[in-house]
Amino acid sequence: MNESPPPNVHTPEEFDEMYSGTPPWDIGRPQPAFEALAGAGELRGRVLDAGCGSGEHTLMAAQRGLEAVGIDSSPRAIEIARRKARDRGLNVHFLVHNALDLASIGEAFDTVLDSGLFHVFSDEQRAAYVASLNAVTRPGARYFMLCFSEHQPGDFGPRRVTQQEIRDNFSGGWRVESIEPTKLETTLGPEGIIAWLARITREED
Repeated sequence: MNESPPPNVHTPEEFDEMYSGTPPWDIGRPQPAFEALAGAGELRGRVLDAGCGSGEHTLMAAQRGLEAVGIDSSPRAIEIARRKARDRGLNVHFLVHNALDLASIGEAFDTVLDSGLFHVFSDEQRAAYVASLNAVTRPGARYFMLCFSEHQPGDFGPRRVTQQEIRDNFSGGWRVESIEPTKLETTLGPEGIIAWLARITREED
């Protein structure tokens, strides 16, 4: 794994500033890979959307009758998400919150969605994030992650992630069910980003 994060890792303040416009990952609808999961009935119980941005995946879960909570470190993103919920008549709880300190939410979840959060963390933050997930997931909970693949060319955007890095980070207390190639849609062009879709289950204590 990388010893230190590359220089294009952004601070929470920089991510917040990006929401003064439209960041490239905010496509105004759910990612197709997550839409397919929802359509297949794979989202169950209480849903946490970690790093929810402007809330499309949280709202997608709520539209299917699930209790959903979205958290993001960006106050601008959360305000946009709350406005969308009001406009769509959906009862969704959105919080400005640090994904590395999920325990302080004081809630438990059965499904966690992560579209583009894991890949922004340094190695140390990844370990803290997995520990944070442990604190809010029940045994049997499912974690679905979309992240940049190492097969995506160029050095723009976040860190690329290998399958082995995913397996290494979730080697304790989690079971990696599958890691499949997929695409992350962005506003940068129709070709999308080469990505991984990981399905990971919290093991019994």
